[in-house]
Amino acid sequence: MLEHLFSPESVAIVGASQKPGKVGHDILANLVKGGFAGKIIPINPAGGTMMGLPASTNLSSYDGDLDQVIVAVPKSAVVATVKDAIAKKAKSIIMITAGFKESGAAGLALENEVIGLCKRGGARLLGPNCLGLLNTKNGLNSSFAGDLPLPGNIAIMSQSGALCTSILDLAAGRHLGLSKLVSIGNKADINENDLLTYFAQDQETKVIVGYLENIVSGDTFIKVADATCSKKPVVILKSGTSQAGQKAAASHTGVLAGADTAYGAAFKRSGVIRADTFEALFDYATALSMQPLPKGDRVLIITNAGGPGTMAADAVEHAGMTVAELDTNTAAALRGKLPEAASVGNPVDVLGDAPPERYAEALKAAQDDASVDAIIVILTPQAMTRPTEAARAITGAINGSKPVLASFMGGKEVLPGRQELSAAGLPDYESPERAVAALKVMYEYATWLRRPPRIVTRFRVNRRRAVRIITRSQRNNILQMNEVKAKKILDAYGFNVLPGRLVTSADEAVELSRRIGFPVAMKIVSPDIIHKSDMGGVKLNLASAQQIRDGFDLMMMRIVQQVPHARIEGIYMEKMGEPGLEVILGMSRDAQFGPMLMFGLGGIFVEVMKDVTFHLAPITQDEAIQMLKSTRSYDILQGRRGHKGVDITAIAVGLQRISQLTTDFPQITELDINPFIVGDFGTEPIVADARITLAAADKKFVL
Repeated sequence: MLEHLFSPESVAIVGASQKPGKVGHDILANLVKGGFAGKIIPINPAGGTMMGLPASTNLSSYDGDLDQVIVAVPKSAVVATVKDAIAKKAKSIIMITAGFKESGAAGLALENEVIGLCKRGGARLLGPNCLGLLNTKNGLNSSFAGDLPLPGNIAIMSQSGALCTSILDLAAGRHLGLSKLVSIGNKADINENDLLTYFAQDQETKVIVGYLENIVSGDTFIKVADATCSKKPVVILKSGTSQAGQKAAASHTGVLAGADTAYGAAFKRSGVIRADTFEALFDYATALSMQPLPKGDRVLIITNAGGPGTMAADAVEHAGMTVAELDTNTAAALRGKLPEAASVGNPVDVLGDAPPERYAEALKAAQDDASVDAIIVILTPQAMTRPTEAARAITGAINGSKPVLASFMGGKEVLPGRQELSAAGLPDYESPERAVAALKVMYEYATWLRRPPRIVTRFRVNRRRAVRIITRSQRNNILQMNEVKAKKILDAYGFNVLPGRLVTSADEAVELSRRIGFPVAMKIVSPDIIHKSDMGGVKLNLASAQQIRDGFDLMMMRIVQQVPHARIEGIYMEKMGEPGLEVILGMSRDAQFGPMLMFGLGGIFVEVMKDVTFHLAPITQDEAIQMLKSTRSYDILQGRRGHKGVDITAIAVGLQRISQLTTDFPQITELDINPFIVGDFGTEPIVADARITLAAADKKFVL
């Protein structure tokens, strides 16, 4: 654990200074001003007294052991300082000094040397290149960030020191209390996984907030984040979401995965709430820290203006939640208490002349209504509005049974009311949409907490056959597996592959077609041709020997003309299956998080709309179904928008089988089944085409 980091009994500042503006001065001043009750030991070659504290000329001259050592010295003095700190049995070292791996190869070598010293000496290292940390419970401010914030229940970890200072300033402006704040810098030792584990057990922390640029260990993060989110919410802003670093992928899934998709899938899997903006980060954290979670998705809106109420109702519906219907008894009670012109539907419009008491009456009734799960209260500044008194009436009426979020819209006129809400601990947002967005993540997190146990189905498969095919391909350096080999592997894992075979002459094609039955499909097989249809390498519904001969000759001639240097292995002849809905199943392996499964509808839905969804393997049946439901085209699967419904469970099983295959074989880097043809309920989907990409490294298997 990291108790020694957040609750040391003694802290030494190496590089402490008398000069304002120096980092060593600011850290020492912060420790003194924060009221830290433990020993504070300034270390400066000049010795003497600093801020009323006796200073030592170096660590070695200090008489006694130390819990925490803060290093704020030039890079050239770092190694000697760390050695001295370890000699004093320091349990934690906070490395403020910069110029390590972020500066190049020499800096990386120095950082590795420091890591080695700390590991051998049994000290945990925070940083380097960090701002430090603070703990409001014990007045510890081992940082140069400024004054301690108000005590609260939100813990912050940030990979950016500059962002920490912005967070502290924002928290002060919102009267938002924090429990702890940690700048993790280069994460040479202590990283997000360590801090999540610690904050999960921390009694002063209710909500964990993070800013991350990368994650050290994907597998560990998912396990730690899942365990932490099961106890308290984690909200993370992840930067670096652009496509600039996207690899050139051979498969459809690899192209669509993008640079940031794996992080989104990892967060979804582990229960982490993702914030897309700095603003959203604290919108979500504020609501989660101040209000109970909703038991359902039914939202009631109370407003003194029709337009903002409609805006909120639209936002609720767009967020996938429900605009609640008031119980008839509640509606009747409100009619007796509100003016005749007031609306007692949803939104409940208390009118522009609403006094504070009218808000309180509406809020009390809504909280007592079993058909309401959450409440949003909107106030706009009108001539009769008294924002401060209204805020007091609203906060006084809250009984804590349901989440209540406020949106006091405006500027100068509503500012006193907003300050009153903040002081009373009620989340307030400048617009109804922001309030609804915060409520949505609260509902989604509550739903995640109620998730069923994760049970991953293991299907009976012919793993030995797949091993032989993959091993042989890797041995021969055939990493782009053609349709023939890909289908053999999928067949071994229980997919429905129609009868077919590779042929090299028109006579062979005709003979095979007569044996498997007309009509048939004809597809070129070449390691140099990925998109066969674009090259004229696919013909469907060939129903006679003459069509097959003509098609064979024409295809071979055109392929040679269009791709003269392509290596042609032959033509794959396959029996045509029954028509159905074309979907795409796939997998792209992320270096950090492993196999990412993909689902999408074929055609325009994937090519143009990019309507696809991802999830990390291994996947449960419930998670597979949720993948399908999260697409905009889910209505088509169900049989709406003029389409006939298909067997959704069969698609989910296909995703689970890919999950098992790609978990069993880490050599598979990409996989596409495109199209996967799905029919009516009870019918077995068909693998119409498939592609598998292997890693170059040779792997050995245990059967």
